[in-house]
Amino acid sequence: MNESYFKQLEETLYHEQLPNGLEVYILPKKGFSKTFVTFSTKYGSIDREFIPLGKKEAVIVPDGIAHFLEHKMFEKEEGDVFQQFSEKGASANAFTSFTKTTYLFSSTNHVLENTKTLLDFVQQPYFTEETVEKEKGIIAQEITMYDDQPDWRLYFGAIENMYKEHPVKIDIAGTVESIDKITAEHLYECYNTFYHPSNMTVFVVGAVNPQEMMDFIKQDQAAKTFEAPQDIQRFFPTEQPNVAFEKRSLQMDVQKPKVIYGIKSTNTDISGKEMLNFELSMQVAIELLFGRTSAFYQDVYEKGLIDESYSADFSMEKGYGFTMIGSDTVNAEQLAEKIKQSIKEQAKEGQFTEEDLKRVTRKKIGFFLRALNSIEYIANQFTRYSFNDMNLFDVVPALENLTLEQVMHALESLKDEQKHTVFTVVPFEKNGNE
Repeated sequence: MNESYFKQLEETLYHEQLPNGLEVYILPKKGFSKTFVTFSTKYGSIDREFIPLGKKEAVIVPDGIAHFLEHKMFEKEEGDVFQQFSEKGASANAFTSFTKTTYLFSSTNHVLENTKTLLDFVQQPYFTEETVEKEKGIIAQEITMYDDQPDWRLYFGAIENMYKEHPVKIDIAGTVESIDKITAEHLYECYNTFYHPSNMTVFVVGAVNPQEMMDFIKQDQAAKTFEAPQDIQRFFPTEQPNVAFEKRSLQMDVQKPKVIYGIKSTNTDISGKEMLNFELSMQVAIELLFGRTSAFYQDVYEKGLIDESYSADFSMEKGYGFTMIGSDTVNAEQLAEKIKQSIKEQAKEGQFTEEDLKRVTRKKIGFFLRALNSIEYIANQFTRYSFNDMNLFDVVPALENLTLEQVMHALESLKDEQKHTVFTVVPFEKNGNE
């Protein structure tokens, strides 16, 4: 078992890759009574075209199938898995993102028994055409519910504006039409390809004995039989550098307009330390230009163009990335123009100093150190970093070593207006079209 000590954070991380390829990470936390365990596969909604295990030709599966599969994993022939967790005092859940699916539980006792339940139900699929058909109605209702949520439509509308080909533009749950095409055979094909231990990671954090837990997981996996690991071949369409739509709007039942100003990133074919440094540079750049202590924020707040819903952030994974600045507003066009002008002026003037950089990085380090007191935060973030060949505990030293030159380079990448887009959700009484 490998042991990594992060002196600055006073954290010790234990790691081992098992013979079947499964990565296991354990982070004991002193003073905690709760333990959080996640079991994740590097498989999300964007993985729609791939070569299935044991085949030679690529297939394109129905949109929403990763999320559909996540739902179906909890249903077994002998009953619902949630009941097994609750009987042992555990709270269980799961979620699907663009790039991964995670199953998890938290508990203060019976941790090993609950870990066994987690490992078993994720590694023992059970699908029938009958149960698949039943699930379609449930997920269709979920899709319809999200279709009625203005903030969700705003978020995905902005992504759809940015991407013409990449499947990140497709709702994680798919559409009512796409999930209707899903069969049990589809689910097994995706499961067998992406749920192999070599494509998965277990992460344990909290009140745990690392050696005991590692031995327990190793014994569990050694008692199970798996196919030999194979590299997964995934395919993604070639994406154009510019946005798909410069501007679109959607009418919904809202009190006042909602707007997102999106900026598409093209520096997305990176991973590891390069990705970590670029991501942090972008986040610091956005905080300097659009954060709540920025001149921009003070200006638009005083003019009444934003409210408490305002946000500005940068997101990326391998293959896609974007900046989003948005808020509920009384004047979407004016706010979008203010954002555009702020980027343009910054690109010309470069008014930020080393002191500005220190102020923002200190703030981000403080937030991160406080977040490390939440085992839920650590559990949710660690695997995402790991799947991108990054380490969550490298964030603080990377922030401390960030240079103004890196941040200014990140700001420079925002100024190409062919990568800018605006999506608004407007009240029914105003003109708008999807």
